[in-house]
Amino acid sequence: MTNPSERKCPVETTMGVIGGKWKGVIIYYLLSGTKRFNELRKIYPQVTHHTLTLQLRDLEREGIIARKTYSQVPPKVEYSLTEFGRTLEPIILLMKEWGDKYEVRVNESHHQLETSESE
Repeated sequence: MTNPSERKCPVETTMGVIGGKWKGVIIYYLLSGTKRFNELRKIYPQVTHHTLTLQLRDLEREGIIARKTYSQVPPKVEYSLTEFGRTLEPIILLMKEWGDKYEVRVNESHHQLETSESE
């Protein structure tokens, strides 16, 4: 039997797989379908080529995404969610919903602050 103090919290486990700045974003955009590397780069041009590559490799290693390489010139690589990766959909969509609500809250707070300062 595992000592409870040695067991990882399930939230820690989940964050270990999908945590970081870009993994959740990658999963979110792959929910809508297969994407090529450059499509993902265009969605978030501020992520470096190197960082995106590392994040994709991590997600592939964890079994969250699948990488399909086509032998053609120029090389074509596509990324999609695996069946297991699709199980993250409710979590990612709840994160999106929370983020939307947070943005509204922050915008309302800033608007109230600006209004009270101008009076």
